[in-house]
Amino acid sequence: MKTSISRREFLKGSLAATGLTIAASVTPFGYKILSASEMKKGAGSSFKPNVWVEITPDDMVTLTLGASEMGQGSHTSLAMILADELDADWEKVRIVQGPAAKEFFNPIMHAQIAVASSTVRGFYAPLRKVGASARAVLLQAASSMLGVPGSECETSKGIVRHKKTGKSMTYGELCIKASMLPLPKDPQLKKHNDFRYMGKYVPRADIPDKVQGRAVYGHDVDLPGMLYAVLARPPAYGAKPVTFDGAAAEKVKGVSKVVPTPHGIGVCADTLDAAWKGREALNVTWDKGLIPEMDTEYVEKSLMGDLDKPGSTAANVGDAKKALTEASKKIEAVYYVPFVAHVTMEPMNCTAHVKKDSCDVWVPTQAQTVSQILASQVSGLPQEKVNIHTTYLGGGLGRRARPDFVIEAVLLSKAAGRPVKVFWTREEDIKYDAFRAAMAHRIQAGLDSRGRLTAWSHKAVSGSILKDINPKAIQNGVDMMSLWGLLDFPNSPNKNRIMYEIPNFFVEFLLSDLPIPVCPWRSVQNGPNAFVIESFVDELAHAAGRDPLEFRLSLLKNNKRTHRVLEKVAEEAGWGKPGIGDGRGIAQHTCFGTYTAQVADVSVDRKTGEIKVHRVVAAIDCGPAVNPDNIKAQVMGAIVMGLSTVLKEEIQFADGGVSSENFEDYDVLRVSETPEIQVHIVDSDDQIGGIGEPGLPATAPAVANAVFDATGVRFRRIPLTPERVLAGLKGKQV
Repeated sequence: MKTSISRREFLKGSLAATGLTIAASVTPFGYKILSASEMKKGAGSSFKPNVWVEITPDDMVTLTLGASEMGQGSHTSLAMILADELDADWEKVRIVQGPAAKEFFNPIMHAQIAVASSTVRGFYAPLRKVGASARAVLLQAASSMLGVPGSECETSKGIVRHKKTGKSMTYGELCIKASMLPLPKDPQLKKHNDFRYMGKYVPRADIPDKVQGRAVYGHDVDLPGMLYAVLARPPAYGAKPVTFDGAAAEKVKGVSKVVPTPHGIGVCADTLDAAWKGREALNVTWDKGLIPEMDTEYVEKSLMGDLDKPGSTAANVGDAKKALTEASKKIEAVYYVPFVAHVTMEPMNCTAHVKKDSCDVWVPTQAQTVSQILASQVSGLPQEKVNIHTTYLGGGLGRRARPDFVIEAVLLSKAAGRPVKVFWTREEDIKYDAFRAAMAHRIQAGLDSRGRLTAWSHKAVSGSILKDINPKAIQNGVDMMSLWGLLDFPNSPNKNRIMYEIPNFFVEFLLSDLPIPVCPWRSVQNGPNAFVIESFVDELAHAAGRDPLEFRLSLLKNNKRTHRVLEKVAEEAGWGKPGIGDGRGIAQHTCFGTYTAQVADVSVDRKTGEIKVHRVVAAIDCGPAVNPDNIKAQVMGAIVMGLSTVLKEEIQFADGGVSSENFEDYDVLRVSETPEIQVHIVDSDDQIGGIGEPGLPATAPAVANAVFDATGVRFRRIPLTPERVLAGLKGKQV
């Protein structure tokens, strides 16, 4: 993977007419497709493409991508889409990581950013259009050069062949001629049953480099004259340095410069060891911060106490208050979900080199556009002078869309006048994370005399995710991203909302004023909200005396895709038959355009409180399945993360800051604790959805519902640690 190309170099090379170069742009009015020759003639003066494809005389097909590869396999899936419509030879398809530029904006996100499971679903249609357009002009070029009717030619694996005579030409031989032809505006796409690659197993394109050590991650970047930098960071939120000894730090052998920053005190040195020693020599004393008394108990009491404060109306359908008073049975519950960390495999890092007339940033980022804008602001250089070189990412999970580590590297390089690599340890990565937001919920629901749901009134409290992303999107005190899973933005295609058909539905929201930073975490707030919603739906089913599956299906009569995944998972798991272990639970959730359902089989040790998850069966409808093997891998990984949060993960606080530091005090699921996982993909030609995140939200409620089935105890707070389970079994509040 090439990581050192600038936008200027890319555009210069792409328009050099060395072959057939095609770009596509997604507009509100449809797709616009132009060749390099058309763009050079001025037809593309206002053309802002999202997709770039080049076919060269050496028979190579190069797909230049702006999206990040963070282990989710999206580069392979995108190349498969193109290769299928183009009828390319997979062995001759090359994937190149592009620079940060408007030419690589994701059509869904309107920025160069890989979040919200948007990469494959965002580029699926334009890549198909580009591939089909290229195939059409290659056929036309072959018809002309071979002197045969185009209708008598066919394409296969990078070759155009005349069916009657057997004459053929490769795409490389045809690409120059094809580049001179006008592109079809509405090319004919393949039928699904004609796909060569999509829907079938294709090995991941990034794996060989990773296995053989050629892959370049952020930690691998090494530049001549580079300094290493670490920061002395405040131990409590809002804490400021009272005293520090910069002179002592600069006397440490190898230390080059001490730089106070808004994030802490930076120490730049020739080696990482010298930087660490210099940081220790600073001997910083800090004030007590914003809330010195804040600990884990304080955090939970604050969020739960906010449920009694007035909030803002986020949704109001029908008359929930009236329906609740008229209900034959009224059910009320309070739930709590704690803060959890991202703990990506590769801790945060970034390398920057600020010069007089340019700024280069080498970074494992999910958000090239944001990184470029902020690097421009910090360096003081125009945005077009900032080059973002995207390396492979050792995991993203939403954390690498937050650019704090980019700001640090650019700021320190500017101060040092040399390339600087900012390095975070695992301890820093946990303590100074921006977490998945903790949430408190209070729900009331009403059932009629026949056990049918008539009303749902829901109050939620959370920190703000939008505050640092787009504060203007917080309307009337409602942060819609914090409510994802319960509600979504108006007219959103993501479908991050409750899918049940509820006649009287009310949602109230209150922003917490705790100083703890939060940001998107795999599935954003779909995870905690799905735990609450699907656990409570299970409570309603039992209160109504109805089977949990049948009760859910009765609320989804007009939602075929959710209905379908529930029926599929029930069939594959053997719902209604004896399960594995003591209890079985079911849950469903929809987010990022994808529909999922899961069944969990568990056992609970009544002496120790230990929960053993034996099996998780999942069904998923993501529309067209581009790479089924990758889909299954993504869902399995999401389920493992979901299991880790429902059984183990919780950030601890003390003395106004985070007390969790590493895996000895921030527990995560181990390989030995991973159950059997089955993933069943529903055959679907509905609209394509995302895949990186939707597999996670249904896991926690499926497990919690299974624990209830096994014990008769309803746990409304996670994680379900042995201590918490034992307390619940003894009748204590949980």
